Amino acid sequence: MFHISIFFQYASQYLKTRLTYRVDTVVEILSDFMFQAVNLLFILVVFGHTTLLSGWNREEIIFIYGFFLVPYAIFTAFFNIWDFNDRYIVKGEMDRILTRPIHSLFQIIIERMELESLFGVITGMIIMIYAGTNLGLSFAWYDYFIFIAMVIGGAFIYAGIFISIATIGFWSDSKTDIMPMMYNIGNYGRYPVDIYNSVIRFVLTWILPFAFVGVYPAAYFLQREEWYVYAFLTPFMGIIFLLISIVLWNAGVKRYRGAGN
Repeated sequence: MFHISIFFQYASQYLKTRLTYRVDTVVEILSDFMFQAVNLLFILVVFGHTTLLSGWNREEIIFIYGFFLVPYAIFTAFFNIWDFNDRYIVKGEMDRILTRPIHSLFQIIIERMELESLFGVITGMIIMIYAGTNLGLSFAWYDYFIFIAMVIGGAFIYAGIFISIATIGFWSDSKTDIMPMMYNIGNYGRYPVDIYNSVIRFVLTWILPFAFVGVYPAAYFLQREEWYVYAFLTPFMGIIFLLISIVLWNAGVKRYRGAGN
């Protein structure tokens, strides 16, 4: 309850800050929307030259993309740690974090949240509804609970991967360029893995499991039975990768030497 209370206090202060600069907030939301629109346009352009992509039609690809946006939006809203190495290690702000009476990772998460990114959930839902309507998809009452579990699992996978990468900073004081590269690799999870070769499919499934953020869980709702096993693994993969990242984080904090000489 203490951590929940702290979270909502931070969220309240964050919203007050963002509402002070309403125009900037609106512009940022619109720019995110335009970015997603460009990605959607790319899919439409691709299917302007073909009807199927490795057995997937246009509406199915659009549905996968819409699903991907939901856990990705949650990740970007609550796990905004892309600049951890530069801000907290190189500039020494980790020293401040370690003086607080709550877990250091939780502290960084709540002070770096970007709640406006949650609008990506709405965008993703709209895209899924559009594609699902065109595909004539129907859902049982329990599918909504499965959807929530898979979305949380996908967000945890992203969080686990990027928290693990952030922990490199505890062992290396210099800046690294791994974060931007990993964000680019994560985009491969927006598309069906069977359009890639076997090596990339293996990496996206078991090493950097971005496929569990988009195509695998979405395949369940698209009634692609051959992917059901992978789809139901999504929540478990999320928990596993998040726990791994926390273990690495705790080990890294013990290794942290501080900002002094």
